[in-house]
Amino acid sequence: MDPDRARTGVNQDDFVEAFQLACDALQAARAPYLFMGGIASIVHGRTSWTHDLDVFIRRADEPAVVEALVGAGFRLDPAPSSWLTKLWKDDVFVDVIYSSSGPVDLDEEMLARGEWAEVWSRKVPVLGPEDLVVTKALAHGEETAHYWWDALAIIAKRELDWDYLLTRARRGPRRMLSLLLYAQSTDLAVPDPVIRRLADATLGDQP
Repeated sequence: MDPDRARTGVNQDDFVEAFQLACDALQAARAPYLFMGGIASIVHGRTSWTHDLDVFIRRADEPAVVEALVGAGFRLDPAPSSWLTKLWKDDVFVDVIYSSSGPVDLDEEMLARGEWAEVWSRKVPVLGPEDLVVTKALAHGEETAHYWWDALAIIAKRELDWDYLLTRARRGPRRMLSLLLYAQSTDLAVPDPVIRRLADATLGDQP
């Protein structure tokens, strides 16, 4: 990861320290995981603000991961949630996500397609570019408008496996069709057959 592309929303020294502690805790938990969110966006080529650490895990591994993070000094946010557990250390939050918008759950193919990257001197697994595009598009909303631009930046900078992306797009085909049409409108290299396949799957034979 190019450190010049990373802009943390809190003191960077505190952020990096929390990141290192989280990495140690995740390793101790012995559960498969992938970094997603801002860190993954930066790895895949987007200059981005990252205000927290987003870790994607399997739902069944949540107790072990949370226990390891608490043991490393993170405090548990007591607010209930159906898709994540939030912890923090000082001003740095860790979102332990077990069901992303869609819903999208971590599975073996995502893990196999994850990429190892050096982030602040640590080799860590991050969500692959196709899965990151899909999760960013599906989670995009008024408060997360930058997710749209994160997804477009990945399309611009990475060579994507379009067949695989289309299989993942089934969780939100209309959202993905709108993203890819917009990408084409800005002259990004989205192949026409990809658009046609997604449009056929989404709209079918509608008049």
